[in-house]
Amino acid sequence: MAATKPSTRAERVYLALRKDILAGRQAPGSRLPFAELCSRYESSMGVVREALTRLAAEGLVQAEPQLGFHTTPISIEDLEHLTEARVAIESLVLREALQHGGIQWESEVLAAHHRLQQTPQTVADDPDRLADEWVEAHAAYHLALLSGCPNPRLLAIAHSLRDSAELYRRWSIPLGHEHRDIVGEHKSILDAILAKDTEAAVAILVDHIQRTTQVLLRSVDESHTGNADTA
Repeated sequence: MAATKPSTRAERVYLALRKDILAGRQAPGSRLPFAELCSRYESSMGVVREALTRLAAEGLVQAEPQLGFHTTPISIEDLEHLTEARVAIESLVLREALQHGGIQWESEVLAAHHRLQQTPQTVADDPDRLADEWVEAHAAYHLALLSGCPNPRLLAIAHSLRDSAELYRRWSIPLGHEHRDIVGEHKSILDAILAKDTEAAVAILVDHIQRTTQVLLRSVDESHTGNADTA
């Protein structure tokens, strides 16, 4: 039993710090001093370093020589480029899906939407953090939307871009602080698909993608304004 304790402790710290980053409690771009983390998570420097190394491999934190670790910052330029690429590729892929998908594809989209609709979005005791089950159901729904496209190259690009957007998407909940009818947005995409209205489906999907970007950009603007006010 004694041999498993360090590993268990490292896993606990890793999971706790990961949750805090995804919930925005460790703000994007903020420093992660070892002494502060050891105190906060009641652990040793070695355990904290192991957790940070794992999180760096996931892209949630970054290391700088001489300066230590910090959470990955929101890059406005990267976010805008990523959004532009997603809009272009996912619009094309959804058009292909609507043209080639057929009844089997529509059935898969319906099933994925039902699962998403029945899954709580946030953690009951941590409303700033998206529930892992919802994240999985949300990804499955969006992948189902695109899966009717018969071009595997386009699908691979679309999937890669969606994976790159995951951290931004998670941050849009704790950092956004504004009401958004995400359930309604997902349902509107489904309704347009079932109505075989390609233009409406694409337009709603594009708006859905862009709203997350707009939420985060507004949060960055407000943060800069707040810093200026308190300077």
